[in-house]
Amino acid sequence: MNYKVTIKDKDIAFDVAMGMTILESAVRQNIDYPQGCLSGNCGACKSVLHSGEVELSPYSEFALSAEEKERGLILACRSVPWSDCEISPIDDDEAIVHASRQLECEVTGIEQATHDIKIVRLKINAGGPFDFSAGQYASATFRDLPPRDFSMANLPGDNILEFHIRLVPDGAVTPYVMNELKIGENVHVRGPYGTAYYRESHPGPIIAAAGGSGLAPIKSIVSAIFARRAEQPIALYFGVRDERDLYLADYFEEMSKAQENFKFIPVLSEPSGETKRRTGFLADAIAEDLSGNMFGLDGYKAYLAGPPIMVESTVEKLKLLGLDRNDCHADAFYTEADKKNLEEKA
Repeated sequence: MNYKVTIKDKDIAFDVAMGMTILESAVRQNIDYPQGCLSGNCGACKSVLHSGEVELSPYSEFALSAEEKERGLILACRSVPWSDCEISPIDDDEAIVHASRQLECEVTGIEQATHDIKIVRLKINAGGPFDFSAGQYASATFRDLPPRDFSMANLPGDNILEFHIRLVPDGAVTPYVMNELKIGENVHVRGPYGTAYYRESHPGPIIAAAGGSGLAPIKSIVSAIFARRAEQPIALYFGVRDERDLYLADYFEEMSKAQENFKFIPVLSEPSGETKRRTGFLADAIAEDLSGNMFGLDGYKAYLAGPPIMVESTVEKLKLLGLDRNDCHADAFYTEADKKNLEEKA
């Protein structure tokens, strides 16, 4: 049995077989539709359901919030129709679509950033140019291992990709990167993906929040802002457990000295000893600094990346402080185990 899905205002209709998602069917029939991760984590295929019924498979709340779902939004990659439907991609005044590329890269740099994070640099040898927006990510395949998603930390346009890769102890890929990866190895990269990218037309203040290797896309965003010589205030909060988990602190502290409109605030949640750094939870530190803002957070944008629990708590704090959810661009770093747990809860 098939259901008919119509894309509103585009005079496009296609059949979706029972049990298949809308996006899966569109891709199979060579129908152009916004897409990214295909797993309910990035939000690139967020759509309006104008009519009909769908069943949503598990997805990240950062790709589709509860409020958005209540307003009739869906993710095409997670939506299985139960009737004929009419849909349309959401309108985003800064929606950016870059050509998907398959790159052949070579490892040119491996740097131990912390006890469990390595900075890996890859030279693009074929398949470029690789256009992306600061804050996006790509899928990388090392040897014959499963592909994994990593955010670009470099500026768009660079021929050297920079990934910050954190060890997942029971993972299928990151132990190899941490212990065996060598200079000169070939890596396949595909992308870009993700919707938590820098909105260049926004002139107002920016809150940037990173946890662990979530610093990678935030570094790209901050670098892109200063490359454009933008002058809006930027506060970067970097949350880690202890001093040994901090990295690139000197880089950002020097940047804060050179840029009057930039503040770098590391926050340690579980310091092992005495420290001069700020302590506590990242979300609480941000709330403490912004709660006295007389005009609320009107005109602000926030960019967040890192562990889901950090991103979730910070988003909630920002919403309570008055930040519109549409001005909060979040990328929660789900591990494969996290994704499996989401599936099991369905």
